[in-house]
Amino acid sequence: MKTFKFVLGLLCTICGLAISARVLRSQEKVAPSTVQVHMVITDQTFSDSSEVPVLRQDNVQVKQGKNLLKVDHLIPAQGDSGALQLFILIDDTCDPVIGANLNDIRDFINAQPASTLVGIAYMSNATIQITQNFTADHALAAKAVRLPLGRLSTMDSPYLSLISLVKGWPQQKVRREVLMVTDGIDRLRGERSSPSQIPSRSEMGTNVARVPQTMPTISQDADTASTTSQRYGVIVHSIYATGAGRLGRNAWEAQLGQSGVAKIADETGGEYFALGTQNAVSFKPYLERLQKIFDNQYYLVFQAIPRKKEGLQRVSVSTEVANVDIAAADNVWVPAGK
Repeated sequence: MKTFKFVLGLLCTICGLAISARVLRSQEKVAPSTVQVHMVITDQTFSDSSEVPVLRQDNVQVKQGKNLLKVDHLIPAQGDSGALQLFILIDDTCDPVIGANLNDIRDFINAQPASTLVGIAYMSNATIQITQNFTADHALAAKAVRLPLGRLSTMDSPYLSLISLVKGWPQQKVRREVLMVTDGIDRLRGERSSPSQIPSRSEMGTNVARVPQTMPTISQDADTASTTSQRYGVIVHSIYATGAGRLGRNAWEAQLGQSGVAKIADETGGEYFALGTQNAVSFKPYLERLQKIFDNQYYLVFQAIPRKKEGLQRVSVSTEVANVDIAAADNVWVPAGK
């Protein structure tokens, strides 16, 4: 009898261990593995006059879909972690009338801390012409700022110029940000040929043929410029400046251009500055706001859930801290899962 009870107990123990092993294997399959990624976020307030509350690792939440992700670190981009690479891109199709605003940009460059490297380039012919590569000599960078040529061609696209810059930018573990000065109008591939139809007069009793119309839309390259910038972790800011020529004077085209650039700024975690479709008297208030953004940024390091292939994954960053508005890219690049 004792032997029987012993054998029975042993069998029960073995069965229990087998079930536990299956449960553990099942949990391993269900529980997603994670990989560490990072992005730069900005701690903003609703008012420029308000003091910006300090964020901490325990009061910032990151979600990927419905999954709440583990935050590893939240590091203020200050002191030893304050390195910033800032490229200022000025559109050569801008009306040279913005010359009065260029001193605001020069003053802004000269006021940058030593930890900020500044580069200057001009957008034209769907690419960029660098007048000053990254330098810590801010006076040298300010000197490289010149009047835009106000010259037009059918190859001008601020979006392809931005893509050209971002793809050729060596990746480093520092903040990488762009300030664009442009009207956003895509003169190369602006969509002005989407046909629509107005009612023919024959439908109103007069035999006149139907007339094709066009309905402009945001440049298709705005999407590509946004995803490319997010792919390489570049934050894009922009200031509106009127463009030269007939399109630059066209309010519709100007609004579409603004929409394209504002879309990139919003999706990369940047800021867009504009005063309708006219030039601001001064860029100084915009640049003061931009400096406040630089002064209140953080490196956010967290665990993301990978897919089988590497790629951009949509995330949302939030906080319960009152009066804080976190600006962050819509997506982060996540390596493939193992």
